[in-house]
Amino acid sequence: MRWPGAAEAAVARRLLSAVVFIPTFLWLLYGAAAPLFSLFVLLLSARAQWEFTRMFARDGETVYRWAGLAAGLGVTGSFLGEAELPLVFTAAVMLLLSLPLATRRPPAWGPTALTLLGVCYVNWLLGFAIWLRRLPQGAAWIVFLLAVTWLGETAAYVVGSRLGRHPLAPTISPAKTVEGAVAQFGVSVLAGGLCVGWLFPGRPVGVGLTAGALLGLVGQCGDLAESVLKRSAHTKDTGGVIPGHGGLLDRLDSLLFNTPALFYYARHMG
Repeated sequence: MRWPGAAEAAVARRLLSAVVFIPTFLWLLYGAAAPLFSLFVLLLSARAQWEFTRMFARDGETVYRWAGLAAGLGVTGSFLGEAELPLVFTAAVMLLLSLPLATRRPPAWGPTALTLLGVCYVNWLLGFAIWLRRLPQGAAWIVFLLAVTWLGETAAYVVGSRLGRHPLAPTISPAKTVEGAVAQFGVSVLAGGLCVGWLFPGRPVGVGLTAGALLGLVGQCGDLAESVLKRSAHTKDTGGVIPGHGGLLDRLDSLLFNTPALFYYARHMG
């Protein structure tokens, strides 16, 4: 009897997580009241922001965790009303820059900069999911985003773990390979072409192929960007809330870049 290897076990855990997550998420998109989806995004942003600051706090860095959580929730929540976005973001920046005035520590730019980075990286980018959902056929665009991103990531993981021989970015993420990156891009393009025919009947296949290429490229940049953050914080996973995936931030790394990219594509080109 052949026991499954580490790659097969990881894929099985990911599939189990998907079996639980996908029906719940589809209900939020198509069955629940619209505000519930926005609330779901707010909760995701809060959890991911908390993982971000915890990651650096465990590495010995000083981070304004509660202030970052409050400012981050305000920034993500401001996407509920486009007119308030500049005001809330400005207030969040002013709040975080003023925090050193209330402490007795020696003046240092690091804690403020790190906390503000978390707000911009997590809460600002994730807020575009609320705007994407509000576009015409927004629910379909959300499904397109998740399907293309996660199919591409799965292809990268399977091909990279089995056939990968050439490191993609050895100083950033030694496990990532050129073969996996090519597989992710190719599957993303293919998935985009297939999904546009399924989700948007009558639209040209080229719309989906181009969107798939965009997500296949931008998503990998998002993945590597999170790897840079984790490596600088000497962290392998940001948490263990999702079996097979690590922390929530580990699962959102590509989506944080892909969500605003797809929003502007869908708004102007799609």
